[in-house]
Amino acid sequence: MGKVPTLAAVRAALSGEFRVDLLRHPVALALDGDVLTVEGEVEDLAAKKLALERVAAVPGVRHVVDRLRVAPARRMTDAEIRDHLRDALAGEPEFGGCAVRVEAGSPGWGEAGPGASPRVDATVSGGVVTLAGEVPSLAHRRLAGLLAWWVPGTRDVVNGIEVAPPEADSDDEVTDAVRLALEKDPLVDAAEIRVGTRGGVVRLDGTAPSHAQRAAAERDAWCILGVDRVANAIAVRPLDRAQR
Repeated sequence: MGKVPTLAAVRAALSGEFRVDLLRHPVALALDGDVLTVEGEVEDLAAKKLALERVAAVPGVRHVVDRLRVAPARRMTDAEIRDHLRDALAGEPEFGGCAVRVEAGSPGWGEAGPGASPRVDATVSGGVVTLAGEVPSLAHRRLAGLLAWWVPGTRDVVNGIEVAPPEADSDDEVTDAVRLALEKDPLVDAAEIRVGTRGGVVRLDGTAPSHAQRAAAERDAWCILGVDRVANAIAVRPLDRAQR
């Protein structure tokens, strides 16, 4: 007979992760046999991913029901989130041949007609963006998720987009997706940052002109589907005398 998990063991696991601040962001836990439900609002996507990793590793926990939400950078209505996401997807050249629908029954966007493939369908409820549809590559799937996370009011992204034909995932695919995110982020100087991935762990090296850019690069990496951890080794370079 397998080990029976306890709420005390789950709480201890969460308390051992410094990115999860249970005082500022309390998390509700419920156990039904070996099924654990985790609910609450955490500070950022890093805290969400790390919290889920921690509780899933508790002996006896076989399934985790994820109801964690991320505190949004800015409070927005679902309609505002849909408008921002629609504009982001419709304005992204990589989705030029895709139909983009922000919710069921809405008009199609792009060259393909409604219901056609490739397509990206998005709905928003309670700040949670749910993505569906079909795209030609893992890169497209990850880019759609990134754009959804970049909407300031987004509290979670459920990425159910299918890739057709199916592609094998790899560390190189994740690395390419993180590089693309850094290149598309106007707040980051991607030319000065190196990216490497091993087993879902992304390492960022190089330099940034400010702590804000260093943090922005790390946030971008966390937004990529398949990234479980981020090791941020970016150094903040001192200002030249002319910049002081």
